[in-house]
Amino acid sequence: MRKYIDSIFRRDPAAHSVIEIIVAYPGVHAVTVHRLSHFLWRIRLRILARLISQLMRWITGIEIHPGAQIGKRFFIDHGMGVVIGETAEIGDDCTLYHGVTLGGTTWQKEKRHPTLGDNVVVGAGAQVLGPITVGDGARIGSNSVVVRDVPAGATVVGIPGRVVVPRDDKKSKQRKKMAAKIGFDAYGQTADMPDPVANAVDVMLDHLHAVDTRLEQICSVLKKSGIDLAEMPLPELEVPHLGNTGEEQESLENNEESGEKGEDKNS
Repeated sequence: MRKYIDSIFRRDPAAHSVIEIIVAYPGVHAVTVHRLSHFLWRIRLRILARLISQLMRWITGIEIHPGAQIGKRFFIDHGMGVVIGETAEIGDDCTLYHGVTLGGTTWQKEKRHPTLGDNVVVGAGAQVLGPITVGDGARIGSNSVVVRDVPAGATVVGIPGRVVVPRDDKKSKQRKKMAAKIGFDAYGQTADMPDPVANAVDVMLDHLHAVDTRLEQICSVLKKSGIDLAEMPLPELEVPHLGNTGEEQESLENNEESGEKGEDKNS
């Protein structure tokens, strides 16, 4: 129990005392009672097991089927709305946030719920569906819908969930240079969590790099042939309000409205 409490302190900066965790953490209550209901399920006292799990669902808002297999130091943070199906399997040191579903995609009496490896983190509102495997150390982004296996150590975001990788390879540096050359910053976000829009921008930057390289080759050949080309610097892309915060955007809109009113009065 002490190791479990210590693991919660490491994962939740809002935890201030052991007493607080024991009396005020619904995820701890749900997991602790699940150990009992799972034991009763295994010895085939299944009606009693279901009654106990339903009682904890009513008290905590967390539904864990008694048949689910849960590893050591499993932590549900906040917890409300979490649903874990009968054939789900969860490894050691996993963390789930509120609104997560480990659900099934078939009505057949077979393995139909996900298997999570060790040290998996599933963000708030994520839906992990079907008899898929999420590898050790994987991260599932909030509100993602995952219906395919996830490799160990991967990060998955989006609907449907897609694996994303850190931007630290050679091609990412090339993309950043091309973005700077055309006056556009495509990386106004955390470096280790690109989104689908940024991935689309990456494809365009790769294409622009290929076109730019080909044009440089053509210009070089023309110059060697004695054809002098005038220098033509590329204009910067002017994208209005790019990167503005909500307050800055509202201020700009108010200024624009004030300007329009002033013009109406003058006319």
